[in-house]
Amino acid sequence: MSKKLLRISGVNKSFPGVKALSEMQLDLNHNEVLALVGENGAGKSTLMKLLSGIYVPDSGTFEIDGQEVAINGTKHAQELGISIIHQEFNLMQDLTVAQNIYIGREPRRAGLFLSERALNRKARLLFDQINIDLDPKDRVGDLTVAKQQMVEIAKALSYKSRILIMDEPTAALNDAEVATMHDLIRNFTNEQTGVIYISHRMDELKAISNRITVIRDGAYIDTVDTESTTMREVINLMVGREISGNQRPASQTPSDEVVLKVSGLETKGFLRDINFELHRGEILGFAGLMGAGRTEIARAIVGADRISAGTIELKGTEVSIGNPAIAASLGVGYLSEDRKHLGLLLERDVKDNIALSSLKMFSRMGVINDKAMKSTAATYIDKLRIKTPSSAQTAKNLSGGNQQKIVIAKWLVKDCEILIFDEPTRGIDVGAKEEIYTLLNDLVAQGKSIIMISSELPEVLRLSHRIAVMSEGRLTGFLSNAEASQENIMELATQNTTGAVLTPLPASSAQRSTS
Repeated sequence: MSKKLLRISGVNKSFPGVKALSEMQLDLNHNEVLALVGENGAGKSTLMKLLSGIYVPDSGTFEIDGQEVAINGTKHAQELGISIIHQEFNLMQDLTVAQNIYIGREPRRAGLFLSERALNRKARLLFDQINIDLDPKDRVGDLTVAKQQMVEIAKALSYKSRILIMDEPTAALNDAEVATMHDLIRNFTNEQTGVIYISHRMDELKAISNRITVIRDGAYIDTVDTESTTMREVINLMVGREISGNQRPASQTPSDEVVLKVSGLETKGFLRDINFELHRGEILGFAGLMGAGRTEIARAIVGADRISAGTIELKGTEVSIGNPAIAASLGVGYLSEDRKHLGLLLERDVKDNIALSSLKMFSRMGVINDKAMKSTAATYIDKLRIKTPSSAQTAKNLSGGNQQKIVIAKWLVKDCEILIFDEPTRGIDVGAKEEIYTLLNDLVAQGKSIIMISSELPEVLRLSHRIAVMSEGRLTGFLSNAEASQENIMELATQNTTGAVLTPLPASSAQRSTS
């Protein structure tokens, strides 16, 4: 077909104090996966929200199969065959999985009464077709971030869409789930359909896309053929500067001083006999598949989840941590993987969010020193390159990656001795990742100690001095970074721990702490 499935021309969009898009253009072929890339704040999500009817453009045109269309809201976009999987979830926490997917489209008896049985059966059939492991009757609010992402994916695929927009669909998925997602995309694309795929994972672009469109600072930069372009060329187009390679951690060796010791830690029905130590100046990486228990360990340490057995020691003193506020007062900060619900006050401004964990620093006799808060916020906005018009901008108006940077800034201001980073670069572009990596290395050089949980094995290998691997709620082994590889990490991560004898690691892989 000579006509483009989709053509976007001369699109402009502004928000108060921000020119989000300027003369933006994009075209999508039939039977194509078009990757859309750019740094956080480049305008990717804004453009997709215009296409899916969430925002209205200030000017510009949209064409589908050569016919100009004016997209009047999300329902109209769906009628035109446009579906979107958002970077930030659009789910109702108190409804079930099936209810979220088919809200407004529920099967009814005699055209009047809702049939839960038919609804769940319909959802189950969908899950079987797209090979997603979900229970239709589970309450969405009880699911992990990764499972909620899968609900979003299932919801989008439940529509008879021609244009499918995927905004960071695999950010919370492990490698096996990413492969399943790519199979779904290949099955979806044909002579009548196409996919716009937004991802910060450079390896995904080579694996799944036909072409790559690059945007920067709200403007179109270039479109290149994936097969004939290197990812370094794409990155340079994105950021306008060279990015360093995937070197292993800096040469400094962590101290022998133990700042955190966890012994026999268990939670009811899941974590079992967790034992490890964290040393001063160390990044201890936690690896494992989705549901292995990495986040649960972090939540148990900071008191977000109740422990049923075991002890926690800080610098040799046993402590009882009943909630994250107590943890912070003891010098343990927790950056949650779910920034939207657990990391930010989205309706408050950047300044308030950065100061959120350290309000006592900015108050005297109950009076807040607003000038000091502004000065501190300005320092971290500059240090982390947070793209915002000012510290007075509302957090919800920033891109997901810039929201993540605000959460990191919040804990840097608190100046905790132990920091637990759960997916610290989730949804962050390659340029910003480099800045976060540098920041984490600077922190350990200053004597801070970090537990880092990441689903990206190259990231774990890049940053960690030691790597703890989990499977099914248990620690299955420790590896020094020098000996670790993606292959032996995955071997430990896929062990069945139910009654199994763990395969011993080579003697040279002995951990510094007992397990």
